[in-house]
Amino acid sequence: MKRVLTAVLLAAMAMNLGAGPALLATGSEQVQQAPIEALLKDTLSQLTLEEKAGQMVQAEIGYITPGDVTAFNVGSVFCGGDQHPPLGNSAAHWLEMYTTYQEAALQSSSGLPILFGVDAVHGHSHVAAATVFPHNIGLGAANDPELIYAIGAATAREMAATGLNWNFSPCVAVVQDIRWGRCYESFGESAELQKSLVKPYVQGLQQEISATAKHFVADGATLWNKRNHRASRLLYNPDAFKIDQGDAKIGEGELRQIHLAGYLEAIEAGVDAVMISHSSINGVKLHGHDLIQSLLKSELGFEGIVVSDYESIHQLPGDYRRQVITAVNAGIDMLMEPRRWKYAIEAILDGVRTGEISLERIDDAVSRILTVKYKRGMMDRPIKDPVPASFGSEENRRIAREAVRKSLVLLKNEGSLLPLAKDAHILLLGPGRDSVAMQAGGWTLSWQGTIRDEVKGVSIRQGLASVAVDSGGLVYTDPIDAPKADVALVVIGEIPYAEGVGDNGQLTLDSATAHKDNLQAPAEAKATGLPTIVILISGRPLLVTDFIPDWDAFIAAFLPGSEGGSGIADLIYGEYDFSGKLPLTWPKTARQFGETIYKPNYREKDYLFPFGYGLRYGK
Repeated sequence: MKRVLTAVLLAAMAMNLGAGPALLATGSEQVQQAPIEALLKDTLSQLTLEEKAGQMVQAEIGYITPGDVTAFNVGSVFCGGDQHPPLGNSAAHWLEMYTTYQEAALQSSSGLPILFGVDAVHGHSHVAAATVFPHNIGLGAANDPELIYAIGAATAREMAATGLNWNFSPCVAVVQDIRWGRCYESFGESAELQKSLVKPYVQGLQQEISATAKHFVADGATLWNKRNHRASRLLYNPDAFKIDQGDAKIGEGELRQIHLAGYLEAIEAGVDAVMISHSSINGVKLHGHDLIQSLLKSELGFEGIVVSDYESIHQLPGDYRRQVITAVNAGIDMLMEPRRWKYAIEAILDGVRTGEISLERIDDAVSRILTVKYKRGMMDRPIKDPVPASFGSEENRRIAREAVRKSLVLLKNEGSLLPLAKDAHILLLGPGRDSVAMQAGGWTLSWQGTIRDEVKGVSIRQGLASVAVDSGGLVYTDPIDAPKADVALVVIGEIPYAEGVGDNGQLTLDSATAHKDNLQAPAEAKATGLPTIVILISGRPLLVTDFIPDWDAFIAAFLPGSEGGSGIADLIYGEYDFSGKLPLTWPKTARQFGETIYKPNYREKDYLFPFGYGLRYGK
């Protein structure tokens, strides 16, 4: 280890002679605040301006080598949605990659360890064989604080097993328009859901790693707009997005009453980081907004790292140098600059030399970054142990299965068709019957998710068949077998997507994000004359008003993840009762897009299904 880290360790040892508790924690233990402050002061005094500037940037692994980390004293690296270890995608490969970069950081002139981040938004889902939990919208339907704590802790365990120590999660947006492609990253349209779930989620994650509340603030309130819509699954083009990264035109009352709820809970939970939103409030981009300093840091008292989102400072006015200076002076402590991180360092240094950035602002930013590194025990134990056998463990998958059961919402059950007898003969149709990838959605193995059969898990067919085979039941998949069946079960929904690529102004069963075979399967079921159950796998409500009269039972499964098939079977066969409640208002027509419980004179009867709706078997 190099100069600063060596000195810090020696100082810690000296301060701890004859003392009680250790000053520096290992594993998930927290470091005592007073010693941190003393060590922090000592560390800052030894860092050069260049070393401080390096701590303030975060680079993507595809654009930075371990040697670069050493040479530039980089404070953090991350794996973007489409980045993986170069030699493979197992947990062991991830740990090897982490170790390589961390060892390089320890060889820098400062010897400071790096924070290594990833968007593990529903489990450590970029890693093959990880446990993939339901996306947040399903967890909002479950609304179970104890369960979400367990999910956070399980996600943290799987991240820690690969070395990674920073999760860009949870998203605490209060979604106000289901056309938004990030709808499923939210717990729902109610601030009360954030109050219930954010704190335990953060606490669960921070048993092992750093959590991030995002995206500050009101990104769920952006308005549908008339921008040129040329979004492609092959092209990241913010100018093409219809609502993502847009403008929230809201007053202070709405901001405080609705959109701050998640941040208040996260800060109370001691969240290590807050990520700034790509979006704007009343025409001002949040990466340069005075709300970062005046509201987040000063009024709310947030003392952790404020980090920018992916290249979002590029949306600020001026040339790149001006964008960096504006963002830093606005209160951003670490710049997520995947490709231009070297130029970001240069801009920071130049801003200090010209007096446009104060040394006090630099020291504040670096102090926040180092405090997190101390709190997480990184300064004395930056290199992790080999991956334990518990990665993707049976226990973690048990938690995920429970989450599926509690997140499903029963919306229709005509004639008490459900639950089915375990010896029922089922005609299983639809594009989602065999697709764990559809169940998992976006942010699984890659940014936009995958449509290939690559996600380890239990499909709906597998889940049903595992019960039927032991009970005399049968599962058919060919309409020709309809005469042998007692009931038709149809699985339809959305293909995976993420962020603005998922912006969708139609939300019909045959719209841009819908599976191309959605209409065929219900038609086949109707033609059989069998009682019909429809399961919708989607990140949000879709318009089904014209179809639902033909369905005897209807289940909103949202995006249930890798254990979706098992959890769905648990409820279909009545091993457990439904308990999920809609975290979103389900519209009858497209004219109701953007309407939530916060609409004046909200009337439940106006909608196909109101917020909070959900049936039970009644057992």
